[in-house]
Amino acid sequence: MDSSTNSLDDASADGSTDFPDRASMMEVRLQAQEDEIMLLKSSLADALRRIRLHDQLLPLLKQQLIAVNPGAARVLNHVCCSDGCTGSKRLSSSSAVDGIHHPATSQLSDSIVTNANGHIGSPVSMMPRPRSATLDRSTQTEPILPGQDTGQDRVPLPMQVQSLQLEDALPTGQPLVDGTRAKLHRAPGLEEEDEEEDEGGGEQEKELSWTSSVEEPIQPTTIRCLQREDFRDGSCSPEELGSASASVRTSDSNLSFRSGPLSPIQEGEKKPLVRRNSEKLGNPERQRKRLDKKAASSANLLTRSPSLENRAKELVAGAGSPGSRRGTYSQEQSIKMFIRGRPITMYIPSNIQNYEDLKMELPSERLELDWVYGYRGRDCRANLYFLPTGEAVFFIACVVVLYHINNRTQRHYHKHTDCVRCLTLHPDKVRVASGQTSGVDKDGKPLHPCVHIWDSTTLVTLQQIGLGSFQKGVGSVAFSFADSGAFLCVIDDSNEHMLSVWDCNKGSKHAEIKNTNEAVFVVEFNPSDSTNIITCGKSHVYFWTLTAGQFTKKQGIFGKYKKPKFIQCFVFSLTGDVLTGDSEGNILTWGKSAADVKTLGKGAKETLQIMRQTRAHEGSVFTLCTLQGGALLSGGGKDRKIIRWSADLAPERECEIPENYGAVRTIADVDGEELLVGTTRNAILRGTFSDGFVAIVQGHVDEMWGLATHPSQNIFLTCGHDRQVCLWNTEEHKLDWCITLEEYGLCAGFCPNGSVVSVGLSTGRWMVLDLLTREVVSESIDGNEQLSVMRYSPDGSFLAVGSHDNFIYIYNVTESGRRYTRFGKCNGHSSFITHLDWAKDGKYIMSNSGDYEILYWDIAAGCKLLRNRFESKDREWASYTCVLGFHVIGVWLEGSDGTDINALCRSHSERMVAVADDFCKVHLFQYPCPKPKAPSHKYEGHGSHVTNVCFTHSDSHLLSMGGKDTCILQWRVIQGGAGDSRERLASASASSASTSSPEPATS
Repeated sequence: MDSSTNSLDDASADGSTDFPDRASMMEVRLQAQEDEIMLLKSSLADALRRIRLHDQLLPLLKQQLIAVNPGAARVLNHVCCSDGCTGSKRLSSSSAVDGIHHPATSQLSDSIVTNANGHIGSPVSMMPRPRSATLDRSTQTEPILPGQDTGQDRVPLPMQVQSLQLEDALPTGQPLVDGTRAKLHRAPGLEEEDEEEDEGGGEQEKELSWTSSVEEPIQPTTIRCLQREDFRDGSCSPEELGSASASVRTSDSNLSFRSGPLSPIQEGEKKPLVRRNSEKLGNPERQRKRLDKKAASSANLLTRSPSLENRAKELVAGAGSPGSRRGTYSQEQSIKMFIRGRPITMYIPSNIQNYEDLKMELPSERLELDWVYGYRGRDCRANLYFLPTGEAVFFIACVVVLYHINNRTQRHYHKHTDCVRCLTLHPDKVRVASGQTSGVDKDGKPLHPCVHIWDSTTLVTLQQIGLGSFQKGVGSVAFSFADSGAFLCVIDDSNEHMLSVWDCNKGSKHAEIKNTNEAVFVVEFNPSDSTNIITCGKSHVYFWTLTAGQFTKKQGIFGKYKKPKFIQCFVFSLTGDVLTGDSEGNILTWGKSAADVKTLGKGAKETLQIMRQTRAHEGSVFTLCTLQGGALLSGGGKDRKIIRWSADLAPERECEIPENYGAVRTIADVDGEELLVGTTRNAILRGTFSDGFVAIVQGHVDEMWGLATHPSQNIFLTCGHDRQVCLWNTEEHKLDWCITLEEYGLCAGFCPNGSVVSVGLSTGRWMVLDLLTREVVSESIDGNEQLSVMRYSPDGSFLAVGSHDNFIYIYNVTESGRRYTRFGKCNGHSSFITHLDWAKDGKYIMSNSGDYEILYWDIAAGCKLLRNRFESKDREWASYTCVLGFHVIGVWLEGSDGTDINALCRSHSERMVAVADDFCKVHLFQYPCPKPKAPSHKYEGHGSHVTNVCFTHSDSHLLSMGGKDTCILQWRVIQGGAGDSRERLASASASSASTSSPEPATS
């Protein structure tokens, strides 16, 4: 019974959690039915005990009644005769109900009672026990017996007979049998009967002890704990009895009925559910103790499980024990938030006295974009230019970066609302035009793409071109040269790749035409004639002429030359010829020629045909760049070469960039000798043919998720789907080192001593790297699914590994983070682990999962799940990255689906919390923010879902990383007013409280 009670306690501790799905509801119903069965068993045991007590007292009552009123014996004999009793011996209750009649023998002879299962029971007492009369409970009068005269000879039974007391039946002056009254009022199961109490009637009770099949209607509300009057002796306190008796009560009429003789079941009476309790009796004394134990278990059940009111209200009428806070927890002490219709209960910490009076304010701190790591070269062309100011202009995500290559400083143009896709430089070398993709807002509504024309010196937007005119995005832009940049040509990303020309000063559309359904890579004006425009792309080169707002198109003829799959790029030579680079590795020279009348017929006009083919690279020619003096630079794909060509396309010099940087994507001339090279692996190189090239900008090339900051140095580590693990320096704004793994990393965490870092991979494997040597010092595998969290305890003695197999693996850490041994495994989540945090004492863990669970674990006790989440409401956490919790309720927008927030991080000062959402935004909230709709500072810059955020060790900077945009943004934290926000909750809640000295705040 103890194990059943313990399991019920565990279930009760988790009773406040709501289960929306069908399987969970079935589990709750099953548990409630088990509780009901347990209560019914205890009530049956209680009924058997009272029946036994009544049976023990009936002979004494009858004997005293006959001695006081001899006429009562005749009435009782008539009742027995009317019920078919031929003898004075009383049958068992089960025999009477089942209709089994035993032949009567002598009144003083022993009789054997057969129970309902056919077993032989114990001998019934030799004391004659006539069947009691059945009284009409509605009128409290005796029914007329068959064959009984209704005249004066009838001896009526007074109303008091039904509830006879032993004192009334005894002759005047005769003392009550010792212990009898106490047994009538004994609370069943609270303690064992004392042997001293059994001395007065012990032998008789032993003789009267019997158990047989009992069949009686039992309702859940008939459970009653009889209060024992001898608590005054100190054997049982009234508090112990009160908690049990207050749980379930019976009506006064039922109490009166139970104190008298049992009434037989009337024929035709509607019977409720009947429960049986048929057992073979071995030892009467042993059976009595067993019934006492069952009754005691019933009392324990009612006392220890106050939450049964929430699960089976029809079983228990009481509210539970006052000592159980879960059973009496009020709405003011807990709050619920709903994610995708699922309620999540969170408990209010003790230091908050007036939750409703809390005011959520904006944090006093602000963020300012400090540095951008990365460059978008993997899928964009012609996106690197060099300004006269010594700055390189490029873009990544929603930010256009101006990087001074000598001073190593950055400025940022971040007025775009979505990813920048193209870039061009005005002939004045000051103005810049940049086009963006369309994207969608947080409600799924499309955002209109446009082109921004802005001043590179002041970073002021001068003109916004084509807002609402382009579809999907802007793929390519170009300024005209012959008229000093008066017009802007734009190709959008629609299916027809619309070609449009815009007046830069007025912002109005000058002309527009459908281009082609094939991909278009580049558009350019003829530098000597603004009416001529060239576009190229998949299997085509088009030569456009703009006259009076109308376009005419001529297609380049490949003639005898093999038609390449892609025309990747083109430039204009000093002679006016067009040079194109294609996917076959050739540079084609195009020129005008007379029309072939034989092929095209009479009236054919001049055509643009290939004049010369030059073999340049193995693989594609991705970029062409003209130099002063007529020289040409070409960049190869597969061979990764940069070749310098003379004006007549004779090769002069060449070099090869390192393989780890990828292929050449674009080239920008610095001074005729020094070059800037953008690569397909999102790097920008600086160098010359003679000295080689070094990377000045580097970044990831695929989606990133893992981010961790060093506990004492200004460095941080990132990892992602490109299988790269990179260590960055926030002060020098550079990449310290990078290694490539066999599998891609998804999470990382620094050991508190700062000498090693652990990285979780996509296959369940994780490794520990030495920061200095970059060597793997430890390696292990947990499951076969991807890992999502790597978190060390505050003292570095444990490592928690959260996996997508729903487990949290705990490791002992020794030898300064170089040795790991499995300590245990946290098993209890029903979905994959998303976030976890350690308590400040290093003994507990709080974790979130993919199905929006919040669980707490006692690691020191062997990774035990803490079912009573109420107990963890005041616990302090060393870090706060869990997206679900009381202190961060305010970061969730109304109607969130649970995936809107990917990560959050509390500052080390515990003053603010940064949030990475699914809508390309970084939010800065006040910490704590426990009320919905908390205000925040919002910051844009990412062009994809923000996957992670993390503060540096001194809270001087915040780092955020995008998913598909492969961008890392470093934000400078601008400090606001003074004051410790850890006291905000206590001060806010105490402002309207009646107490003058509130409790200290806990984070």
